[in-house]
Amino acid sequence: MEAWVRAVVEAIHSSRAQAVIYLAGGASQALGWLLSVPGASGSVLEVVVPYSRASMAQLLGKLPLQFTSKQAAEDMALAAFNRALKLSGPGLQVMGVGFTGSLASSRPKHGDHRFYVSTRTQNCLRTSHVTLSKAIADACRVSATIQSDVQEPEIPKESVEQFDEDQELQQVIDGQVCMKVYHFADPTEKNFDRKLILPGSFNPLHDGHLRLLEVASSMCDDGFPCFEISAINADKPPLSIAEIKHRVEQFRKAGKNVIISNQPYFYKKAELFPGSAFIIGADTAARLVNPKYYGGDYNRMLEILLECKSTGTTFLVGGREIEGVFKVLEELNIPTELKDMFISIPEEKFRIDISSTELRKKQGL
Repeated sequence: MEAWVRAVVEAIHSSRAQAVIYLAGGASQALGWLLSVPGASGSVLEVVVPYSRASMAQLLGKLPLQFTSKQAAEDMALAAFNRALKLSGPGLQVMGVGFTGSLASSRPKHGDHRFYVSTRTQNCLRTSHVTLSKAIADACRVSATIQSDVQEPEIPKESVEQFDEDQELQQVIDGQVCMKVYHFADPTEKNFDRKLILPGSFNPLHDGHLRLLEVASSMCDDGFPCFEISAINADKPPLSIAEIKHRVEQFRKAGKNVIISNQPYFYKKAELFPGSAFIIGADTAARLVNPKYYGGDYNRMLEILLECKSTGTTFLVGGREIEGVFKVLEELNIPTELKDMFISIPEEKFRIDISSTELRKKQGL
């Protein structure tokens, strides 16, 4: 490996960014460079090489109209970005990389040698396109089967699309991107093993929410503390962009991290945030294990929650009023198979009888 290549790779590994990379048709040497330099495990989350048509269709959920194309590279980068959001370490920046190329071949090649590489971050889609003439490809030993006159190489073409906050949120609402993360808390050098998530509508955010996350953090110090709002509701229209931004502003003022997702159900949240600990009230815990919410099917409830358990999901449960009576986890009927998923937050550590609904009523909202 040449010194300049190694220097570039070392800079990538030291950037504290993490990437998922999808490659089709070439670039294996670049991948070898990335993985051979120490530090790769901190920046490369996953690499997938979808060489077959079936593999590409499964990866993207569709077959590209043309495999070596700008659209295919951008679709791969978007899929990689969503995957990176799910796999990345708490608090780190993420990137999806898609590469598709038509380069060396064991058979005589018809048409240009070309490749497209696309990178997707939260607010930017960048795509580069290079077409190598057959002569240059031959001179560079890309393919030994090409016979042509040497010509000047073509200039790489690059397109850059920036997204503003409204566009990013609309992509979450539409399901194109699985989440948007707002980092408002003070940066920390601590490395967290998982996310500690307090989900809710937070309309409005109040001291009870802040105190609950603080107490849960003291019990789960390996978790990156953050709040989460789903832009999609199970039985209501999606939140508007203006409403999401209004609620997010509360967290900016409080200096707390918040994630905007598009998954209202916990079994989907478990897929979106694998290995995370969710902070919930006893009322929510009671609904989670109630077969009523699974079509009356006890076995279906058990199956879904055991799938959540298999992802490493746990629940920290705080006491809440249920039908006018304050209850804690120990008073709930949790199936034996699921008991180790639920951890009680003792009443002496947290009890604040306040709710966003009551606050809205007092404010006449």
